[in-house]
Amino acid sequence: MKQIMLHLGLGSFHRAHQAVYVQKLIDSGDDSWELAGGNLRADMLDVIEALQKQNGQYTLETVAPNGERFYDTIIAIRHVIPFDENLSGLVTMGSSPDTRIISFTVTEAGYYLDDKDQLDLSFSDLKADLERVKSGAVGYSIYGALVTILKARIVQEAGPVTLLNCDNLRHNGQRFRKGLLQFIDLLGDAALKTWVEQNTTSPNDMVDRITPRPTPAVRQSVLAATGVDDPAALMGETFIQWVVEENFIAGRPSWEKVGVEMVDSVTPYEEAKIRILNASHSCIAWAGTLRGYTYIHEGTLDPEIRQLAYDYVTTDVIPCLTPSPLDLEAYRDVVLDRFSNAAIMDTNQRVAMDGFSKIPGYIAPTFRDCIARGASFDAVAVLPALFLTYLQRWHRGEIAYEYQDQAMDPAVAHAICESDDVVAAFCGDVNLWGSLANDSTLIATMRRAYEKVQKFNV
Repeated sequence: MKQIMLHLGLGSFHRAHQAVYVQKLIDSGDDSWELAGGNLRADMLDVIEALQKQNGQYTLETVAPNGERFYDTIIAIRHVIPFDENLSGLVTMGSSPDTRIISFTVTEAGYYLDDKDQLDLSFSDLKADLERVKSGAVGYSIYGALVTILKARIVQEAGPVTLLNCDNLRHNGQRFRKGLLQFIDLLGDAALKTWVEQNTTSPNDMVDRITPRPTPAVRQSVLAATGVDDPAALMGETFIQWVVEENFIAGRPSWEKVGVEMVDSVTPYEEAKIRILNASHSCIAWAGTLRGYTYIHEGTLDPEIRQLAYDYVTTDVIPCLTPSPLDLEAYRDVVLDRFSNAAIMDTNQRVAMDGFSKIPGYIAPTFRDCIARGASFDAVAVLPALFLTYLQRWHRGEIAYEYQDQAMDPAVAHAICESDDVVAAFCGDVNLWGSLANDSTLIATMRRAYEKVQKFNV
């Protein structure tokens, strides 16, 4: 019997990343593991339907920085689970003894954690999900869904399972686990908590591959190159990386044979990735949008915008992360070169989203480290200053696309923008800054950065 990795959140990133590594194993002759996947909400229904019709098969187009394109047929997802209101397909698969790993990608905002890794019940959808699960109904948050699945797993006596977070979240496994256990505590289910503590593990990992949202152009490109009309086709860059801590309770695929870095601690890798790649990515998206650009490569190729990202990494991030097992200067340069890849056609809209999660997750830690070192942090302050200016444009209805932010309370965001002192209001938001909120040094530094951004020819 084959072992199964069930993935919750069957979006583009999973299909361009984790599924690729399983496919590499299959291509090498190791087909001992297969993927199953579905969504916790009724979204991407057209893609799910297409994958069902194709028995999980799809085409991945990868694009090198020089524009060269490659095409791979992915067959690793053997079970495409359609959405239903009771999550019955996911529960059935998740409670099977053959399922040894349950992985998930629900975006940073999907974990509802504050800067102290406490569940933030001010989010109405999380609170509603908690009440649903308390009443015996199915949960749709990552916590509620997993509680539903794990309870069924206990009934089925399906055995231990690894819960693998594949989102861009610092200490993602550890933080998710804290959130899950808090959710269970709020349910008052001591027996479930004991079972989870004894029968699950949650490794930290670091994932990396730029994967734009699929467009009709990708489908056309795949058709022209392969002769296959694939409505589930997607595209990503050729670069791919996965660093995973060795902490699996019920076995795992032999990923180390196909390029996955299995390590004792993922911390230095994830810090470099989150602060250098993810934060710079957001910086370029916000600045590029302000300049009227549509795509990430346009902003990266703008000398002024590129310099903002370069200075942020060089001046503030690298000193905070030194010493490191990585060559941080080289990593910075590789990242900026990747962002310059015009063939990817990655949009500012995709990368600019979820600023209310990215400020506390990607950017605020560098502020704290600089303060602890007694160093200035003018370069990193430019990033939230760009977001604040971007937010003001959004407030006035002047963003050329729909801004999406799961962690943002629109009323709070509008109130910040309407404040007589917009910088102080922004710096006073606890959800953005945690313990740094209203800090006088933060406010003073942000004022300088905000003034700089206003002169930024936007």
